[in-house]
Order: sequence, then C-alpha cells, then structure tokens
Amino acid sequence: MSLRGPSSPSSDAALVASAQRGDSSAFDALVGRYQDRVFNLCYRMCGNEADALDLTQTTFLRAFQALPTFRAQSAFYTWIFRIATNAVISHLRKKTRAQVRSLDAPAGNDGSPAFEPQADPQTHDPHRHLERAEAVRQISAALAGLPPEFRAAVILKDIEQMDYATIAEVLGIPIGTVRSRIARGRMMLRQALTAAKGPVDHAAT
Repeated sequence: MSLRGPSSPSSDAALVASAQRGDSSAFDALVGRYQDRVFNLCYRMCGNEADALDLTQTTFLRAFQALPTFRAQSAFYTWIFRIATNAVISHLRKKTRAQVRSLDAPAGNDGSPAFEPQADPQTHDPHRHLERAEAVRQISAALAGLPPEFRAAVILKDIEQMDYATIAEVLGIPIGTVRSRIARGRMMLRQALTAAKGPVDHAAT
C-alpha cells in the first residue's frame, strides 16, 4: 500500500502555489494537514516527545524557507517527509553516547512507549494487556537500536506503509537500496527481539 495524504495531490499543489505567491494561510493549511503525520514519524524515529516536537517545528520551518525552490516534481507530502527524515537522522547522528541512552527505552516525557498499544475490544484481561504492553515495549526498544538509516526505512515501509518507490524518493536512494535496508532492518529487529526473550531452557523440556 502506498502512502496517501489526507488530501489529493492537486489540492496540495494549489495550496503550495498560493503559499509561493505569499499567501501565509495556504502554508498554514498545509501544516495543519501534515503536522500530525510528521510528528508521528519524528516520534517513532527518535522516541522522545520533546525532541519530536522540536523536529516537527524544524521540518516545517525548513519547508517554509525552501518553499520558493519547490518545483512540484514530487508530491508535497513526499517532500515534507524527506525534510523530516533528514532532520531526524541528522539529530540522531549528533547524539552523544550519553544522550543515546534515552533510546534504550524509547518513551515520551510522560514515560509512554513510542508505540502505544491499542485497547483490545474483545477483552479486558489485565494480563493480556500487560503482555501487549511488554511486546510493544520490546519492539520499540529493538527499533530504537537500529542505525537511523535502517530505522527510517523500516518505519516508512512497515508503519507509514509507503511503497518502495516513495521511500526511495523520501530517502533519496535507489529502490534496490531501499529493499536492502528494509530487509536488513527487519532481520536486525528479529535478532533483537529474539535476544530480548532470552535463551530457551532446554533442560526443562
């Protein structure tokens, strides 16, 4: 499934054209359409709410500054995701080893996981809820342990549900490299999750 923006590309293009002519309300409308998705991407990438908010603001500031150079050769949402992804990767690369410790338990300022489990409508079993929450925590931690480039590829494919061509456009790399990063990222995730479960006690079997 390819990513679909909350509005048609043509309506985005009309807003971009208006914004380029100096209509600030048109750019505000674009921000309103995409700020939640950009924030979610930043949050899933960096695992920290405050950083995600800062990176979301940075993304739209850079987009506003670069708007005169946007030639609509790609969809606006692809362009804004490219800016956001580059901003987050740059941010993560600048982290010191001490700062990276926050990625060991990816959570917002309120301690919530980067991937919030949805309530199960078929059960109110607290044990099942705890199991779900633990699974989400392990996935979040494993994802946070991936190198930024692999993390971005996996998130864009498996969470944002972009197709390979769109991911290639967002990341500025060939489709073959996208496929390779996703495959490698998924393998690293599986390895991390297997390690998190611990060794199997064969003596008990």
